[in-house]
Amino acid sequence: MPGIDECLKEAMAVPGARGAWLVDWNSGLALGTAGESPVGDHETTAAETAELARAAAEFDSFTTVAGDTGETEDDDGEPPVEDLIVTTRAGYHILRFVRTSFDSSVFLHLWLDRDTGNLALARIRLGDLAERLVLG
Repeated sequence: MPGIDECLKEAMAVPGARGAWLVDWNSGLALGTAGESPVGDHETTAAETAELARAAAEFDSFTTVAGDTGETEDDDGEPPVEDLIVTTRAGYHILRFVRTSFDSSVFLHLWLDRDTGNLALARIRLGDLAERLVLG
């Protein structure tokens, strides 16, 4: 089971990976970074993507299903959203929420080059990393 550094190293091995982050969406802080940042600063990227993740995880439109109470985590502690994909002209940003033993407010962010990356493969690999990641 990989820790933060090993997880980010594995994320950067995904074809087309340009940058990777582990971010706490409550604080907007990067818990770890690797590779490049689209804005030249890893902390700015972490803070900006945390805003997006927080919105998706907290807004009922994304988290409520028929018969749901609107809670931000389901009964087994799973994050309310599995992942987010943002497509830009030059790349893809995948934000994969990570289940934790505390408040599940952590996500992996992988930035892929649009020409050399494989979005489907990256999403599968990021999901695997999120399941195996050991925090603590």
